[in-house]
Amino acid sequence: QQRGWGLPAAVGALCRALPPHARPAPDTLRRARFDRPQASLDFWRLLYALLKQLHGGKWTESDAIDNQIRFVKSALWYHGYGRPELYRLPSDGSAGSRELLLAFSWLLHRISLLEELLARNRVKTGDETSVCTCEDALPNSQKSTTEMAPEYGPEDRIDVRYLQWLNGRLRFQWRSLHAQHQEQCKLLHKIHLFTSGSHVDQILGHFSVTEADLVRQPENYKQLLQLMESETMQLEAFLEWKQLEPVYWQWMETVLDNMAEEGKMCESQDAHVEKSRLPKATSCCPWADGLTGQIDRLSRDLMTLRDQLHKLVTHRKTAWCEKVKTREEELQKEGFSAAARKIQESVSLKLLDLTSLCAPEKKKMHGSCRLVFRSKHPASKTGFDGCVSKERVSAVGAAEVIRDLQLREASLGRELKQLQEECRQRLDEIAEGLDGVICVPP
Repeated sequence: QQRGWGLPAAVGALCRALPPHARPAPDTLRRARFDRPQASLDFWRLLYALLKQLHGGKWTESDAIDNQIRFVKSALWYHGYGRPELYRLPSDGSAGSRELLLAFSWLLHRISLLEELLARNRVKTGDETSVCTCEDALPNSQKSTTEMAPEYGPEDRIDVRYLQWLNGRLRFQWRSLHAQHQEQCKLLHKIHLFTSGSHVDQILGHFSVTEADLVRQPENYKQLLQLMESETMQLEAFLEWKQLEPVYWQWMETVLDNMAEEGKMCESQDAHVEKSRLPKATSCCPWADGLTGQIDRLSRDLMTLRDQLHKLVTHRKTAWCEKVKTREEELQKEGFSAAARKIQESVSLKLLDLTSLCAPEKKKMHGSCRLVFRSKHPASKTGFDGCVSKERVSAVGAAEVIRDLQLREASLGRELKQLQEECRQRLDEIAEGLDGVICVPP
């Protein structure tokens, strides 16, 4: 009884914690639990709106349902959802509400869907920027990518000039983005400098872009107030959802159990039909005995061929293993010096990073930080002691971020040189096998 009372409250809190434009009715989840086709379209639209917003794209309710379904399937595949039954659902949205309920619940747990949407839809009253000094494991990721990369044949090769054009286009767009970011920083600096000392909160001391716009257009505060009230209601619903979340997952376990039972029943019915199909055909068809004899003879011939092929494959495999073993012994003698040189280069690269690895571990910065103007003499302009701000606001200095990024740039530069050297050696090996071709290094 307690779980039955808590489930409607958990589902209601979950629906209220979602964005207002993509908020489903609580009854939609209940109908999807029984695989009702009426809930399929609602769930497709829900997932389309959520995933579209999560990936930063624009969406409208007038989009065709087949385009919405295609986008949802591709987005779920991108996030790693591997249940094949979902991708077999029809493109008209006429069935599969329970499969969509499973996918929705998987997103809740896998990528923290609610947290991501709340962070993305947060009302920003201050000027913020994203800071990330986390170091990802580049050598490991590159190694795994190299090992998993498929081998392309000559017909699958891409023109180098096309790759150069793509690289140039990417560099141009990167420079344009950097110039726009610099212009934005200049404008923010002007706003922070001109409004210094005007803010009620002396820790900040200046207006943000939103606050400066409200000073110029005071009538916009009503819209901002409505957005903040809506966000407050979502946060309250999210806190209620976190308390009732175990009830929802217990309910989802019952959904999975019912699906497993239905799957076993379908398999048993299919097996019963397969077993009963052949005797019926034999009993009602007088020519079935001759056909069965021919099938038996073909089966014996196929078994004989399979045994012969197995013996042939075993013999070929043994001979090939002997050749490979002989070739490995020859290459081991030739490539000992090359392997030693590669190990020496790898050790020297690790020694260069030994200083940073032995240094005390610092807390990595990741996420959005509020931009706060700090002059060289804060006490003369704002009228408060600078040490107070360090106690109340966790400040991140730009010089510290720049220094961390420079260290990472140096480490990546050394790794780039090593990869370039490996590529050069590989190209030299390929060029040696080409007759009549002279390669001139740049």
